[in-house]
Amino acid sequence: MAQTNVNIRMDEATKVAFDKFCNEIGLSVSSAFNIFAKTVVREQRIPFELTTEVPNSVTLAAMDSAEKSEDVYGPFDNVEALMEALNA
Repeated sequence: MAQTNVNIRMDEATKVAFDKFCNEIGLSVSSAFNIFAKTVVREQRIPFELTTEVPNSVTLAAMDSAEKSEDVYGPFDNVEALMEALNA
């Protein structure tokens, strides 16, 4: 099948991070976009959820803490201990 060029514009930081990710998993950027395009054509949809919902500041702070393994409680030996911690 004949090949054609597609130009995609994105900010430099995203391009660098995407290129790094692709290299880490053994794909070229071109291969990654081809996989995306073929999935869209096959499934007739964007293959991930698109949403405008953004986590609020409390959720973002909790996510940040979890990624840093901060403020992690448990494990709990029983439901009563878990409930006590949740209600505190």
